[in-house]
Amino acid sequence: MGEVVRMDQATSSEEIEIQDDLLEAFPTLLVKRLDYHLSFLYPHQDIPALTRRLLDAFWPADKRVLCRPQRRRVSAPSWSERDAILITYGNTLQDGEHPPLHILDDFLTRHVGSVINGAHVLPFFPWTSDDGFAVVDYTRVNSELGSWQDMGRIASHHKLMADLVLNHVSALHPWFVQFLQGQEPGRDYFRTVEPGTDVSDVVRPRPQPLLQSFETSEGEKHVWCTFSRDQVDLNFANPDVLLEFIRIVRLFLNEGVRIIRLDAVAFIWKEIGTKCVHLPQTHEIVRLMRTLSDYSREAMVIITETNVPNRENISYFGASNEAHAVYNFALPPLMLHALTTGDAKQLTLWQRHQPPAPAGSFYFNFTASHDGIGVRAAEGYLTDEQVTDMIGSVSEVGGEVSMRALPDGSKKPYEINVSLWDAMKAGPGGHAYQFDRFMVNQTIQMALEGIPGIYIHSLLATPNDKERMERTGTKRALNRHIWDYRELEDLLSQPDSDQSKVFAEMKRRIGIRTRQPAFHPNATQMTLDLGPGLFSLWRQSRDRTQSIHAVHSVSNEPQSIPFNRLNLIMDEPVIDLLSGRRYEEGEETLTLAPYQCVWIANRRG
Repeated sequence: MGEVVRMDQATSSEEIEIQDDLLEAFPTLLVKRLDYHLSFLYPHQDIPALTRRLLDAFWPADKRVLCRPQRRRVSAPSWSERDAILITYGNTLQDGEHPPLHILDDFLTRHVGSVINGAHVLPFFPWTSDDGFAVVDYTRVNSELGSWQDMGRIASHHKLMADLVLNHVSALHPWFVQFLQGQEPGRDYFRTVEPGTDVSDVVRPRPQPLLQSFETSEGEKHVWCTFSRDQVDLNFANPDVLLEFIRIVRLFLNEGVRIIRLDAVAFIWKEIGTKCVHLPQTHEIVRLMRTLSDYSREAMVIITETNVPNRENISYFGASNEAHAVYNFALPPLMLHALTTGDAKQLTLWQRHQPPAPAGSFYFNFTASHDGIGVRAAEGYLTDEQVTDMIGSVSEVGGEVSMRALPDGSKKPYEINVSLWDAMKAGPGGHAYQFDRFMVNQTIQMALEGIPGIYIHSLLATPNDKERMERTGTKRALNRHIWDYRELEDLLSQPDSDQSKVFAEMKRRIGIRTRQPAFHPNATQMTLDLGPGLFSLWRQSRDRTQSIHAVHSVSNEPQSIPFNRLNLIMDEPVIDLLSGRRYEEGEETLTLAPYQCVWIANRRG
């Protein structure tokens, strides 16, 4: 494998002195913490030597000044109510003349502005499949999109989030080519399994066979492929693989990335005889990443992407020592269920059970993304029958469903593929309430504890792209439309277009949200049960000066509740932040029109 496994190799006294000098350049507690992480992961390795290699990978000689002398305090987060993140592919907006990243930069600066202050640019590297998630080279920006300079320009005005696709690489990645040819270093970078090995207990997100056969210079080998034959799983039991990704993280930070999304992290460690998901070593690698973040002078926020049942998902917070943020995967399917049925009982039940994010952490709230609306996270809240009914409702407006494989060989729904804008045609009252239902969906996302992640196709009311789905043979392409930028700008200039109406109202509501301290990602939250037609939250700022009752109708029928159910202090007027209406002392009933939202506050932020 690498030099670290040749423990019998002689080391000169001069090399030992250099290595000791390296360790002395770093805080003692940092070194001890890294020693612990690496001992857990690689108990048979030379841990001091491995720790030195890791430190040199993350803080090479010209970057050692960026190591903090003390660990960053969890009580001083770098996020606030002003944060929201736009999720987009680098090529979603095109004009046929300029590099797509130039167009994205123009859209962010001229149209979005500071109302959304973060940008998650989905994998922008050279790739071979899965719209970027089969990476060929992590060190380069896909030339069809632009360059690192273009990414840096975006990072200069928006917090930049990027994907660390660490479970797998493209079958054309140089590491895998080296594996096939029996060459270093890639020769030992992948997991092979003997034919006939029982892997039936392995949790699968896809229906394709887990093991794929490849011809190598040493004969046929069966290689672990969690997602597809072109997405070949890496072997993190080899410490050299971990070090490769530490170097990639360093490159990201050098290029202005400040939020790092650990894609499909739940699957990265494999042990035959287990489910090969959420293994202790996986959590230890996340903890190691958190340690590096805690000692980095550069802001480095770690977010885990684990499309699994809710309790498993939030386990990646650890004890305030793993991810800074987790994707709130239960929110999209439960929100979709509430709005297609007019019944928020299950959404309310889930949120009442949801613990607050630990100190120094936050939820990443989203209701649509480049992937489908996963249904696994709703397990325990929605029955199979409810999921089936929801799929049926969405299929009537052009939606599709993707399946996953179970250990017995059967298949089960994994995600619903649909544009969120078109999905909101489904539900009580039909198409007539599409805009109103859509805004309820987005407004709840904005009100929840955490930071909203807003998919660009939600911001732009993009309909299903059936032509792209049929052309690519990929169901997810329904919700991955590529806009002609001139056409989009023309639509945004027309006040009556869906795109113009949604974009304007989204910006207005996000702008209101960013001014309210009660919507800080870690501000107090209580879930109120005001009946099945309503989803309601009480938020209070961390200094207790502002309280907001966020009440959202998911019904096409008017909803009325007594004001005393909200426990408002009515000795002074309160105001609905969304409409500007003031409620005076003596009013007894709050009445909401179909799909109306109110954010009733004791004061404006």
